[in-house]
Amino acid sequence: MANCIRCGRQLPGFSFGRKVCQWCLQHEASQRGEVVEDARQPVMRTPWVRGNTTNIGLTQIIFGINVAVFLGMVLASGSPLQGFTGMELVQWGANAGAYTLSGEWWRLLTCVFVHGGLLHIAFNMWCLWDLGALSESLYGRWTFGAIYLLCGVGASLASITWNAHSLSVGASGAIFGLAGALIAAFKFGEFSLPREALSGTMRSLIVFVGFNLIFGAASRVTDNAAHVGGLIAGLILGTLIALFAPRQEHAARRFVIFMAMFLALAGGASALAHHYGLPFRIGRAPVARSHQLEESGTWAIRASVVTTEG
Repeated sequence: MANCIRCGRQLPGFSFGRKVCQWCLQHEASQRGEVVEDARQPVMRTPWVRGNTTNIGLTQIIFGINVAVFLGMVLASGSPLQGFTGMELVQWGANAGAYTLSGEWWRLLTCVFVHGGLLHIAFNMWCLWDLGALSESLYGRWTFGAIYLLCGVGASLASITWNAHSLSVGASGAIFGLAGALIAAFKFGEFSLPREALSGTMRSLIVFVGFNLIFGAASRVTDNAAHVGGLIAGLILGTLIALFAPRQEHAARRFVIFMAMFLALAGGASALAHHYGLPFRIGRAPVARSHQLEESGTWAIRASVVTTEG
């Protein structure tokens, strides 16, 4: 079969010679103002271009919540340059297996908004500002929010699965989820823009993920399990949305996808609690564990190192 000379898509059978696919023809016509873009175009026409609007996006709201929590921790604890102790992180909602698996399931989500120090939150908010804006413009506000929160929970579950005896805080598990969802969208979604217009962003996302996973593997304090868990959750959600609910009008389908992911995460949490059993359900915080949480270096961060996007 022949391929489109504009974007490289495979053309239908018996299409020979130098041909242009219907998507590129339609896009060129819409650029000239001749036709309205076809309803079959999934997701969004130009995901990286935001409309001229003064409304505050959900990305900015999430950003503000993270900053507000951090400022509250600074005011309550002291200098952010020295970081926070393990017990302080627990008090503000860190993901700690002994507490999370003994019934405080809300920690799977609250830890996504807690950070261990100034550099930690600075790196994560830098990533969130860029990837969040791109994801929100691509998926819409509520879908973006659902992806972010579900991937954050998935990252938290992966973290305590890998090491249930340490603390974990930070937004980068959810941010890795956004990167995974975007990679899946660009891979499996159909856009009216030529493939070349998407390839640069796709390469930047892959470099971002690869570099940070390598950096996390080499670091002793980075919670790479959370990064991998968030990434996998994002890839799954992004793929399902691109294949079965690509347009924002498919709200019911997206709701089913999110509910299925929520139930899968709930099942994983239940299995973890059953696996660890009584040690985490009885005597949740003995003296020995309290001393451990007070020691420096006993908690893991979800820190993202930003790469330059091309």
